[in-house]
Amino acid sequence: MGSPETEADRSPNEGPQTIVTISHGFWMGRYEVTQGEYQAIMGDRSFYFDGDPYRPADNITWGEAVQYCIKLTELERADGRLPPGHVYRLPTAAEWEYACRAGTKTRFSFGDDPDYSQLESYSCSGNTLETLRVGMKLPNPWGLHDMHGNVMEWCLDWCPERLPGGFVIDPAGPDEGWIRVYRGGGWGHNEPRAHRSAYYIYLPDGRDCLHGFRVVLAKATSRD
Repeated sequence: MGSPETEADRSPNEGPQTIVTISHGFWMGRYEVTQGEYQAIMGDRSFYFDGDPYRPADNITWGEAVQYCIKLTELERADGRLPPGHVYRLPTAAEWEYACRAGTKTRFSFGDDPDYSQLESYSCSGNTLETLRVGMKLPNPWGLHDMHGNVMEWCLDWCPERLPGGFVIDPAGPDEGWIRVYRGGGWGHNEPRAHRSAYYIYLPDGRDCLHGFRVVLAKATSRD
């Protein structure tokens, strides 16, 4: 987790690199949650790029993303489609980076791309000036789309001051704080470095046209 000090265009908060063990299996959404999916669970609402059910849900606060996961869990459990003891939730930052990298150690899941010439094939980045329908760009090696762009994605964690370094098991960030982590680069980030696998930024819970999310399905923990 994190980037080496030699990585081009890295940010200081991406270190020290940390060896992470994720001790549990989890499933991650192939796509960011779409406007249609969000409205089907939470009811009608408007979005910044409104009117296309296949575009990612944007203008989503961290709290709204969490409530979506809670309600989705309740509905799927009531319909008997949820494995016992499992919940839908936001990914931790460690889970998100693990899934984004898909076994790679390069700046992006598709390689280092030193001149960012390949990024447009994988990312709805600052060149588009708007979101795209999910899945329009190439996926990473594990079949996950839009990990390097489209909307930025909320993670479960409070933001740490720095990565812990060393060896850690199932990190989930500090127990408290006032700013949350979000990942993945967004349509409005015209700095290509913001779309790298290790890049993260943090903000207080709030609404922004860049903010969206994707869900994971995993065994429930004490935090859930």
